[in-house]
Amino acid sequence: MESEDRSRRNDDVQFETIKAEKMNFGRNNFLEVARKRAKTSDGSSEFISVSRGYYLPDKTERFKRSLTIPDDPEIRAFVAEMIRTL
Repeated sequence: MESEDRSRRNDDVQFETIKAEKMNFGRNNFLEVARKRAKTSDGSSEFISVSRGYYLPDKTERFKRSLTIPDDPEIRAFVAEMIRTL
């Protein structure tokens, strides 16, 4: 039952990319940092996505991994401080 509810909820989610920046590295890899919005019938919320991907031989993009961070000033400050101290 829970999996049915979860899949039903995911069907009505629409993602919108507000802004994205990409940096290539290595032979055919890239990092993308993006601000995105998830819209549902209950409302919308913004988040920050950091994704790693690669290019296929025909230059299409494929994503391998992604990390999402809530768009909360306290969390953004924490992440920025941790990155600065690494």
